[in-house]
Amino acid sequence: MHPPEQPRPGDVEREFGVAFPGRIAEPTKWTQTALKAMPADGRLNWRELFGRDAPVVLDVGCGNGRFLIGSALTRPDHDHLGTDILPVVVRYARKRGNQRALANVRFAVLGGLELVERYVEPHSVAEIHCYHPQPFYDPAQVHRRLVTPNFLAAVHRALIPGGLFVVQTDNPGYWKYVREVVPVFFDFHERIGRWPDSPKGRTRREIVALKKGLPVFRGHGTAKADLSEDEAIRLADALPAPVFDADRRLRDLDRLG
Repeated sequence: MHPPEQPRPGDVEREFGVAFPGRIAEPTKWTQTALKAMPADGRLNWRELFGRDAPVVLDVGCGNGRFLIGSALTRPDHDHLGTDILPVVVRYARKRGNQRALANVRFAVLGGLELVERYVEPHSVAEIHCYHPQPFYDPAQVHRRLVTPNFLAAVHRALIPGGLFVVQTDNPGYWKYVREVVPVFFDFHERIGRWPDSPKGRTRREIVALKKGLPVFRGHGTAKADLSEDEAIRLADALPAPVFDADRRLRDLDRLG
């Protein structure tokens, strides 16, 4: 059995026939994008983490890093942090970020709610992206669904005034819920059509969904400026948790992540 071919400088990677953003750099230029430990006490300091002051972009549930690496490449004036609860996909993201010599991106194994609630300074990030959050169909696991009122209140608190929240799913039940609760905290707009920067898909999951002919639901909103932290918490306590039926057509796709 032959060992896998090592990437060479200038190589373009592909998955499902779609080019992954960027090219492999010379090994002497590779960087280290791993954030291996979170602060033992307190919150992340963006200046210390990236060595500069710049707008910060978070991707919660970043998967293999396709969106975040693409954003870091096209927006070198922004700093980026991606987290996911699955170590294996974060390893792929880190490897690709390292090989593209990116100094403005970090990846960590961490849940999205934990990140924004515990480690992000209030009103300190410019954008938070959430692509294809796991629906968790098993009744014993539905409490793990990410997009909840408490999560949205924490996202609102983490964003700078007018900061951007982006959410996307191919699950109709989840999207119905998103349309009901996200506008409570954000001036929300549903997007008609694909993202112009990545018409074949911003994420691995989106690429697969589009190839299977599944609808993909997209939206974005800015944090409501007149909504205080206390009011956001009060509203979150009064809103329902995400409850929707399993879509059996999506079960196999959900296993792909």
